[in-house]
Amino acid sequence: MKSEQRRKEIVRIMMSEQKVISGGQLADKLGVSRQIIVQDIAALKGMGYEILSTHNGYVLQTTPLQERVFKVFHTKEQTEDELTRIIDLGGTVADVFVWHKVYGKMTAPLHISSRHHIAQFLEGVRTGKSSELMNVTGGFHYHTVRAETQDILNKIEESLKDMNYIVPEI
Repeated sequence: MKSEQRRKEIVRIMMSEQKVISGGQLADKLGVSRQIIVQDIAALKGMGYEILSTHNGYVLQTTPLQERVFKVFHTKEQTEDELTRIIDLGGTVADVFVWHKVYGKMTAPLHISSRHHIAQFLEGVRTGKSSELMNVTGGFHYHTVRAETQDILNKIEESLKDMNYIVPEI
């Protein structure tokens, strides 16, 4: 795994954990030495990531990524296409949420940033380990999408609009 890809994976792990994670744990997950992780953390800090170093490990404070929420609607069969469009244009699907009439806002973290993550998610749904949150609202749901620039988010929005996945504002 190249350093750029490994650093993206470190950020993804830290965002999904949302708690302190040790350098040793990161090293084990990524198959590198702890010293490599220390160098990667320093590089990420230099890129603008606010990573707090504690005696127990590292925690991501904020991300310099741009963020946008998309209200979308599609069928179960179109889920892979929707996620692939977002990822291929440089986005990360941070979460999915729905507004349930009784329960209110229901959110699930996703942190999908690669085709491999999409395959894992879809396999979980196909094998019955879970079902898509959009099922409780008839296909309507929201995604928080992160990307390096607003331009990337604009391209993602256009691609989703082209497929009529974006729910028009009323």
